[in-house]
Amino acid sequence: MNLLITTLATFVQIYGALLLVRVLLTWFPNISWYNQPFSALSQITDPYLNLFRSIIPPLGGMDFSPMLAILLLQFVGSNLGKLA
Repeated sequence: MNLLITTLATFVQIYGALLLVRVLLTWFPNISWYNQPFSALSQITDPYLNLFRSIIPPLGGMDFSPMLAILLLQFVGSNLGKLA
């Protein structure tokens, strides 16, 4: 059971890093999300981010949903770390 929790906590940390990279890359408007590796990153992170985009619509052209998504992921990851 400890191995499962540790593996899940590691996955959450890696996924959080991917989300952070995805958010930071949105600051560069010349990136084409249709080319690799950006397309793969988008396919991995967008389903999770779309859950929060449906809750918090963009306000004034700014998308605040990644902040909530990352905070929730950090909360889950920290609680998994306490279980291990």
